[in-house]
Amino acid sequence: MLRKSLSAKLFVSFLTVIVLSLSMVGFISYFQASSALDQSTERTIAQVIRSASYQTDLYLQNYEKASDSVLSYYQVKQFLDMDPEDSYSYYQYTNDIQKYLFRSLFILYPQINLIYVINENGKAISDDNANQAYSTQFNAADRYKALASQTPESGRIAILNTNVQNVPNAGIISMVRQIRGVSSYRPNGILAIEFKAQELARIWEPLDLGQGGFFLILDEFGKPLYQPTGTGPVLSPELLANVAAHPNTSYIEGVEGKDYLFVSRKSDYSNWQLVVTMPVSELREPISTIRTTTILVGVLTLVGTLLLATRFGQSITRPIKVLKEGMRETEKGNWQRLDTDDRQDELGGLMRSYNLMVSRLSDMIERVYEAELTTQKAALELQETRLERQQAEFQALQLQINPHFLYNTLETIKSYAVIQESEEITEMVEAMAFMLRYSIQTNLKEITIANELRHVLSYMTILKHRIDREFEIDVIIPPGLLLEKTVRLTLQPLIENIFQHAFPGGIEDRHYIRIDARIEHGRFLVMVEDNGAGISPGRLERLREKLKLNQLAGGEDDSLYHRGGIGLMNVHRRIQMVFGEEYGLSVESSEGEGTRMTLSMPAERRNSQLPERK
Repeated sequence: MLRKSLSAKLFVSFLTVIVLSLSMVGFISYFQASSALDQSTERTIAQVIRSASYQTDLYLQNYEKASDSVLSYYQVKQFLDMDPEDSYSYYQYTNDIQKYLFRSLFILYPQINLIYVINENGKAISDDNANQAYSTQFNAADRYKALASQTPESGRIAILNTNVQNVPNAGIISMVRQIRGVSSYRPNGILAIEFKAQELARIWEPLDLGQGGFFLILDEFGKPLYQPTGTGPVLSPELLANVAAHPNTSYIEGVEGKDYLFVSRKSDYSNWQLVVTMPVSELREPISTIRTTTILVGVLTLVGTLLLATRFGQSITRPIKVLKEGMRETEKGNWQRLDTDDRQDELGGLMRSYNLMVSRLSDMIERVYEAELTTQKAALELQETRLERQQAEFQALQLQINPHFLYNTLETIKSYAVIQESEEITEMVEAMAFMLRYSIQTNLKEITIANELRHVLSYMTILKHRIDREFEIDVIIPPGLLLEKTVRLTLQPLIENIFQHAFPGGIEDRHYIRIDARIEHGRFLVMVEDNGAGISPGRLERLREKLKLNQLAGGEDDSLYHRGGIGLMNVHRRIQMVFGEEYGLSVESSEGEGTRMTLSMPAERRNSQLPERK
């Protein structure tokens, strides 16, 4: 890692804070303003489209009124029911309808280009506006079939992008509906009114869409009805289909490498889809101005702030450098004082404190050396005292043997020796000798559970002669755990405690003592269980409280552990001294049912793969 000076760190810190602040403010302002402007523009355009759509629907409803005038004209209904062979009637109907009906409609609705009525027999009456140049010559029968297939029989008006000349993209819109005569119960004629789509542009003239904006109209089939020529990019059929598939919505689409905002609304009256599109760049032009201004102001602010930060950093680092040089001289043993220049700030106080430290440092060194030597000596003495105390405590634990058992054993041996000479004396003496040798060893090294079982066997040999009966202990320890490490003199005191307290009425055939072991959660557990008298709840609670104290037996409350209690406490403390405070002895008992005593010790790694018994 590169080492940087304090002035460089201050400069970098100021630069980071300023750049982050300006960047966050600039970015947040830019994006929020952009989003707000986009939403405002979309709402404005949508509102304009709704207004224009309403005006367009009103415009189309005028033509619907014109068609209603045609339907209410009685001669039109008679024309639909006329005999196709009656040429005279056809001439009269044509003259009357053109003269009195169509001409009146042209006066009322000058935007109409052409009106024609076709009956199912292929006869047509048509007339165009005198100011237009639309031909009235067309195949009436074919026209009837084409329009009848695209209009509902209910008489509802259909607005189609078609014309009598069948010229595609001619900018002509036809309002068509099926009609019926006087005596017909089903539609038997077609009424069509043609007008230029350009007339609709007058409704949109007040809408300012900018230089690149334009609008278009799609029919209910997604085909363009109107698009101003020479305005905007060329829209592909795929794009028009996508626009038609998303009515009443707004989204951004790329056209000819440029993003455009499309906003569309669908008319409930005509099923037309009115679409307004504007270049995104024009919409966000005010944001670009805000962005440029923000960047310019940010740069100027950054430059000015960095100049101030540089001067501020130098005012801090200059006295620190002087103090640093003085400390280097102090490291060399040159005790020189610094010139504070009568500074009254924190750095001046620091330099004065440094001068005071230098003046006292030489005197302090000798005291520090002396204190350090004294501390080290005291620590060594304390460590030696702790080691001696721990060794003495452990030896005292090792040598605590129940004197009652030794006295009773010796009396028993003496009785056998006086009364008779027998092999029992030899057996007892050998067992006693083994127990004494095993007990008086004071080393801290752990032994195996097999050694402890051998010690219990010697104890049971002597006990057999004392109680004058055989008693077998059930040992169900798995063979793989017999070499597991334990602490010397842990099992025999537990067995002795059971014989002293578990069978107060004497040993019966139903009584048993069982020794088991298992590995559980990384611990080696040895359980000694009996079915004797058990321990009362009060006494069991006091015993457990004493075990929690992790103290040796003895003191003011020895009466609680008379005849056996001391042995249990010493077993608990012996395990803790060897393996640690988290291990030891635990007792579970139910009065009248029995007692279980569990020794907890760490398990060896070689047994870590043995299956744990539940």
